[in-house]
Amino acid sequence: MGLYEISLATVVGINIILAVGLNLITGYCGQISLGHAAFYGIGAYTVALLAKIGWPIYLTLGAGFLLAGLAGAIIGLTSLRVREDFLAIVTMGVAFLFVGIVRQQEFLGGEMGISNIPSHGMTKIAYLCLVLLFAGLAILFSWHVKRSWMGFAFDAVADDEKTAMVLGLDVKSYKLTAFAMGTAMAGLAGGLYAYYTRFIVPDTFGFIESITILSMVAVGGIGSTFGVVVATILLVLMPEFFRFINDYKLLLYGVLLFSVMRFAPEGLSGFFKRMVKKKEG
Repeated sequence: MGLYEISLATVVGINIILAVGLNLITGYCGQISLGHAAFYGIGAYTVALLAKIGWPIYLTLGAGFLLAGLAGAIIGLTSLRVREDFLAIVTMGVAFLFVGIVRQQEFLGGEMGISNIPSHGMTKIAYLCLVLLFAGLAILFSWHVKRSWMGFAFDAVADDEKTAMVLGLDVKSYKLTAFAMGTAMAGLAGGLYAYYTRFIVPDTFGFIESITILSMVAVGGIGSTFGVVVATILLVLMPEFFRFINDYKLLLYGVLLFSVMRFAPEGLSGFFKRMVKKKEG
């Protein structure tokens, strides 16, 4: 495997962690989030700052994971009274707020970002293995949650909050749990990204990146871990294999989002299920 393939696989692994985390929030618990990239940024900036003062990789990644999860819980707590479109607007504001704050803070590098982030001290192939390990753990964790009592509770909250309350579920706690878990994953992905690029800037974690992550979830099939993983791989690799797409990537994502929501709301997972049923029939 050459350096290019290793680099591409690393990016795919990081994006899988991001998309699986958002799927926990939006797909499992029905909370629309348009600010997922902000927590991605919190993880990246936490790791960058701590790495620069000499913290080892296992501590920096842990700190990024926990801080992003804590921030997600706080945002989730302030958003408990809003739902659907209003929640989307609140989380969108978080994305803009994060970029605005980072740009104004000199110790965060301002517009220029943070460069010369210390190396993780691993070979590129070893780092790829670490990223893929975390991606695999994220997938397994998501799969386990979906099939656990918590997953059933998330489904109930997503379907009808009032009915879930009548059944005795603590809706607020489940919503906060989903937000904290999903944003913590984003923080981990951000930390891995910071070590991978060794240079971060505010615009990387803006609203456009949040829409990109949401596209991966929507195209794969909201609530389907398998579909989300497949869609993430496709959406990351397409601009690389078809270079002419790269200049129109945002337009492509916009068209895909519209098309999926309009014509195939179940995404790729729904398409695969229909194909299997046809073959069995």
